[in-house]
Amino acid sequence: MPPDFLREQELYEISPGGIIAGVDEAGRGPWAGPVIAAAVILDPRGIPPGLDDSKKLSALKREALYAQLQTCARIGVGQASVAEIDTQNILNASLLAMTRAVSALPATPSLVLVDGNRAPILACKSETLIGGDARSLSIAAASIIAKVSRDRIMGVLDTEFPGYGWKTNQGYGTRAHRDALSRLGVTPHHRRSFKPVYKMLCEDSPITH
Repeated sequence: MPPDFLREQELYEISPGGIIAGVDEAGRGPWAGPVIAAAVILDPRGIPPGLDDSKKLSALKREALYAQLQTCARIGVGQASVAEIDTQNILNASLLAMTRAVSALPATPSLVLVDGNRAPILACKSETLIGGDARSLSIAAASIIAKVSRDRIMGVLDTEFPGYGWKTNQGYGTRAHRDALSRLGVTPHHRRSFKPVYKMLCEDSPITH
């Protein structure tokens, strides 16, 4: 079943005049790059057809929906840096990116639907939905914005640090990325708290005893 707008409609009926946003993140698993979150407020009168969990869509379809959403939805994007991921852990960094995404919205929502089982710190009410990107159209829209935004960032980083394949693997631990890490070493955009990167740093460190 594709995501729907039922929960949003229920909330709008409970609080007429309220503003409902969906929020999701992209990039929790990769070895490199920031984690990106997006918050989206859909207009119930103009929801683009074909919205779905970004993981179920082709890159071409995501790009098309991303462009449509820019014209008909209110959007906020936030990120947490590699340094924040390494110091705060990936879960807390993801929640921080979500907080920043909601803060970046052009309107203050009355409630935010959050993908997952943990809600970020927000100035408004929130409701978590496990598997929300496959259940809620607002969260699905946020998943698309977050995914495309992050993929574009990794494409830029790929030109600055060629050889790791970030334009195609988005920083995930593919074999090509692992081989490049062994061959080229660790960049400033690698997450040093992630085991494969940490292990390589330890192997490269001289023995001092």
